Amino acid sequence: MNINELAARLHSRHRPQLEAARYIDALNLSGDIDCFILIEPGMGYLISALRERFPGSTVVALHADNDFRLTQSQYGEVPMWFPDSEISVQEFLEETIPEAATARLIEWRPSLRVYGDVCLGIVRETTEFIRRSAASRRTTSAFGKRWVRNFFRNLALVNQTLLYRTMDVPVIITGSGPSLESVLPQIRAAREGVFVLAASSSLPALAAGGVTPDMVITTDGGGWALLHLHACLREFHGGNSEIRLAFALSAALPSQCAAVSLLPMNDGSLWQSMALHGIGLASVLIPQRGTVTASALDLALILSSGNIFLAGMDLAVQDIRSHARPYAFDHLFFGAASRLRPVYSQCFARSGDMRAGGSHDVYAAWFKNKIASWPKRIFSLGGNHAAFEDNLPSPSLAGTMPLTSMAHNADNYFKLVKANLSPADRRGRAIDTLIAALDNPQYAAELTGELAPLLFPAESGVQPAQIADALRSLHG
Repeated sequence: MNINELAARLHSRHRPQLEAARYIDALNLSGDIDCFILIEPGMGYLISALRERFPGSTVVALHADNDFRLTQSQYGEVPMWFPDSEISVQEFLEETIPEAATARLIEWRPSLRVYGDVCLGIVRETTEFIRRSAASRRTTSAFGKRWVRNFFRNLALVNQTLLYRTMDVPVIITGSGPSLESVLPQIRAAREGVFVLAASSSLPALAAGGVTPDMVITTDGGGWALLHLHACLREFHGGNSEIRLAFALSAALPSQCAAVSLLPMNDGSLWQSMALHGIGLASVLIPQRGTVTASALDLALILSSGNIFLAGMDLAVQDIRSHARPYAFDHLFFGAASRLRPVYSQCFARSGDMRAGGSHDVYAAWFKNKIASWPKRIFSLGGNHAAFEDNLPSPSLAGTMPLTSMAHNADNYFKLVKANLSPADRRGRAIDTLIAALDNPQYAAELTGELAPLLFPAESGVQPAQIADALRSLHG
């Protein structure tokens, strides 16, 4: 079927632009939508209709048919995805739509009749993206100011940073799901030949199982995350054991981390990159993913060329068990226990809240979509969420180890360097760098777009001067 025949099936033969305009009018769209995502708009008449009614919004098109590349030449400034694109729908949307933007999906109904399941698949992928980005915006609105404060506080804590070179050893990533307990014997048996990268929440269970990680990773900006890191410092730091800590620069860190070997993780935003460049602080680029296990996977792919094994990534509650045992929050339940409110009752209530929250489903959908683009060296150790178990091989850990000497010394791959400047000067210079950039028209718009949702989540039309004033207040 040629392009003219396809167009005839999707659009009015006489006044297709009027047809598109009436369709948009019938949707009664809100005027505060930042981005419209069109599902197979055919010849693109919807694009013109949206531009006329919402000139301040952007439009993104997702096509079900490669033959409609003709519309790309007519609307060159509109980002478009086609089935033969090298990236998935969700990856395209992640790259195209800013994190803080609100998005609305618009289906061109005739396309659903013509392309059926292909269009429905694109709709499902887009819906998952919008659901995840909406959750991210809610989190940003609630915690954005804290993340910015954490960032500058952490710059003062980073007295020594880690430089790394790529390893060639297997990496085991440990989450804190209940299934971690069942695979601890495998990890312990292979311990001498692997690099263990542990989510901070998995540390108590690892310690109880006799496993000392090579590196801990934390990304959570909330104060409760400090409980996990206190366990890290208590169990593994000092004496003959020296822990390495990879951390998102917006994460919450205890002050004791000033004496720890740290690997800062830059999320790739302009404001973080400029601040780090201003003080000459080395970092590793790890995009924000919303869950520490996803960030850990990104980091593992950077640190090693070897096989990667996933453990404790249940993304689900087993009966009333939400995490591997022991867990850093256990004492909160035991401390609040009474005859009328026993620990089991508290665990039951918490497990219900976690199921109702839906975050596990959001993360599972993201991983399921992402797995297809992973290199063929990622394995499941068993017991993980179905998104992993159904789509990744699950060989024995010993069967995938190198045949040569498996003993390794992680110290050979890391170098500790002293950070520049004093703690106060690092924080002050980073803030001054951003304030100067906000006064530069070349950077002001992008920096404001990134920082306004964090510092002024409930306001619109935030100006660079307001951002600069908010940053000055962090100097103390």
